[in-house]
Amino acid sequence: MKIHINDRLVRRNARLGQVASLVGLLVLVGGMYISFQYQNLVGVAWIALLIGFALSQLGLYYGNRWGRRPRPDEHLSLALKSMDDRHSLYHYLSPVPHLLVGPTGIWVLIPYHQIGKITYENGRWKHKGGNVFQRYLRLFAQEGIGRPDVDSKAEVEAIKRYLKKQLPDRYIPEPKPVLVFTSDKAELEADEAPVPSVPLKKLKELIRKSTKDSAIDTDSLKFIRDFLTPADK
Repeated sequence: MKIHINDRLVRRNARLGQVASLVGLLVLVGGMYISFQYQNLVGVAWIALLIGFALSQLGLYYGNRWGRRPRPDEHLSLALKSMDDRHSLYHYLSPVPHLLVGPTGIWVLIPYHQIGKITYENGRWKHKGGNVFQRYLRLFAQEGIGRPDVDSKAEVEAIKRYLKKQLPDRYIPEPKPVLVFTSDKAELEADEAPVPSVPLKKLKELIRKSTKDSAIDTDSLKFIRDFLTPADK
């Protein structure tokens, strides 16, 4: 397995999360101080509180994705690292965050870190359980399960357009999305989901057992990998 990652982007976004959290906290404290000490500046205090809250949420959002270890890319890399060198894993180097290219095709990996019970039933995703912090994230930091089927379709279309535009003369098999639940505290019941959904420990097995209808021939595989791999690698 060859793993390529945009380290500069990871460092930048992790730093952004730290700065936004710190500045947000300072602005919140300043807004509270103004509200108590200067009753005639209540409008200013409210503006400061709103800005501070927005910055703190931004910091939490970025910190959850880029500052928390292991990060989503680290989870995926660890789960797939034993695959042979015909496979290449790309993190933050294409229009989709996580892309696996190998003999069995092009895989769009979409990680989720939800804790608790995740189900797909009657055409809807549901997420229950988790600790207080997880419920807070779902409410304020956009960490709900959302619509994985819609998200996966958008990512597949994005990478498909990108590759066809950049490599118009090459055969590009239909990219295959996979929802990957990285927490070992996630209880997944999604056999009927429209998108393959697996816990992290079963991701490699899913890829290895994939059918050959979207396989890539050796020549095209090398061409696509050479195109996606950063020049400094």
